[in-house]
Amino acid sequence: MFQLKENGTTVKREIFAGLTTFLTMAYVIIVNPIILSDAGVPIDQVFMATIIAAVIGTGWMALCANYPIAVAPGMGLNAYFTYTVVLASNGEITYLTAFSAVFVAGLIFILISLTPFREKLITAIPENLKLAITAGIGLFIAFIGLRMSGIVVANDSNLVALGNIAEPATLLTIIGLFVTVALMARKVNGAIFIGMIVTAVIAILTGQLTIEKVVAMPHLPEGIIVFNPINAIREVIEYGLYGVVFSFILVTLFDTTGTMIGVAKQAGLMKDDKLPRARKALLSDSLATTFGAMFGTSPSTAYLESGSGVAVGGRTGLTSLTVAVLFIIASFFGPLVGSLSGVAAITSPALIIVGSLMIGVVKNMKWDDIEDAFPAFLVILTMPLTSSISTGIALGFISYPLVMIFKGRARDVHPLVYIFAVLFVLQLVYMPH
Repeated sequence: MFQLKENGTTVKREIFAGLTTFLTMAYVIIVNPIILSDAGVPIDQVFMATIIAAVIGTGWMALCANYPIAVAPGMGLNAYFTYTVVLASNGEITYLTAFSAVFVAGLIFILISLTPFREKLITAIPENLKLAITAGIGLFIAFIGLRMSGIVVANDSNLVALGNIAEPATLLTIIGLFVTVALMARKVNGAIFIGMIVTAVIAILTGQLTIEKVVAMPHLPEGIIVFNPINAIREVIEYGLYGVVFSFILVTLFDTTGTMIGVAKQAGLMKDDKLPRARKALLSDSLATTFGAMFGTSPSTAYLESGSGVAVGGRTGLTSLTVAVLFIIASFFGPLVGSLSGVAAITSPALIIVGSLMIGVVKNMKWDDIEDAFPAFLVILTMPLTSSISTGIALGFISYPLVMIFKGRARDVHPLVYIFAVLFVLQLVYMPH
């Protein structure tokens, strides 16, 4: 099934690669519930929904596409769901309504993944804007990590300021951050996850964390949250969540596609600069997003951490199948995750470090020409400052065609970008953001 001989690998190597990938991305099962719990979603619900989405997306990637790429709820989109969609609405939009938007986005995503439109959309949008979206999200989630830990606090005179680093929770965050960075500098596999465990141990020793129970049977306190497409579409229309749906689709689209191409190139799986079985692979994130929304989590995406498994020899779907199995095993540790979620210092370093990794894409961006640089700069700048991924994307897509027109290069802009620009203007003017 996995064509191990054809891909020059073995069962032992693939399983080890899967273990490596899982360890590098296991932080998601702790971080994702904490972020979404701020929106009011029960931690146990998000924990299981995260695992269900990861198992479905990664399992599909393994069994149908045969690629060593893991899929799970994405960092950044969970923050957008919580802080921009739910909390910024001041009670008007509940997490139940927001999950309807994710569900609709997932269904649309499945449809466009079955057609050539997804590939055309990726080609139409300038590379600088794609990279800027990733970099902006990186800054956004790093800022959330700094704020959660108390390293950065609100300040009346200057909006934000340095917090009291002598506070036990803040000091623990700083220690956890340095431990994790040190492990990463030593190229230790699973450094982020190990850093979280070390921080948790320190929290126990200092009385900041108490663990009463470790394992329990997996359960979903609220069952299936969204299941009726008609009701979900009705809620999107009623609350005017068109921009939210579009933002979910756009960010996931670029994130997954870019990650898949990057990991496939690393593994030597590209054929004539094309990805075989691309359409099957592209269905993984859309299926995970749809089912994840049904049970209670934000959109899913392919994880760049899959590259760690490829680095130790992973070449086939057996690697990702191993990841899926390990996620199933992790589902029995819900009480432990619930305990860890009560200490922000355990997860804040992970957010800060993941943010630093995401902003690394700026090295591949074009900065020499103002028509490429300025719209990208707007995206990166405004995402963390407005606490809104969709606003950052909107300003980038509006400014790019305008600058290109004044440059005299209007014909170089794809028609789809003009359509997006008009839609984003309407969103900013007439819809909540």
